[in-house]
Amino acid sequence: MALLSKYKTYLLYGVSLAVLLFLLQWLEFRFVVLSHAFELYAGAIALLFTGLGIWLALKLTKPKTETIIVEKEVFTNTKTFILNETELARLGISPRELEVLQLMADGYSNHEIAERLFVSLNTIKTHSSRLFEKLEVKRRTQAVEKAKRTGLIA
Repeated sequence: MALLSKYKTYLLYGVSLAVLLFLLQWLEFRFVVLSHAFELYAGAIALLFTGLGIWLALKLTKPKTETIIVEKEVFTNTKTFILNETELARLGISPRELEVLQLMADGYSNHEIAERLFVSLNTIKTHSSRLFEKLEVKRRTQAVEKAKRTGLIA
């Protein structure tokens, strides 16, 4: 108690300064809010719409598809390759078309096949479209897979 009475004036002085400082800060804040109310409201609205825009952009750019895993049987030939002559004759595939089909299976593009066989690009496209018709497929990958399955290419 003696210690409290000794520092009573200092404590009272410190508390009164703290209250005065708090009062001045509150009045300054009130003055800022009243004098800059439009800017504060505009800033708050800008922050709100910025957050809304970011949320909407993330929502709209999110892919709506699911990843589906498809298991497909792949035919591999471990023994030596023997050309299926009967299937080749049945489909009516010419030797040049068979050569184009083999180069497709090796991964060459139409342009690269044309350069290797010394023919025009249109000739390769014609051979490809005829192969697709004869094999009853729509894409190169389907043609290669069907040709491997039927024993036309290795």
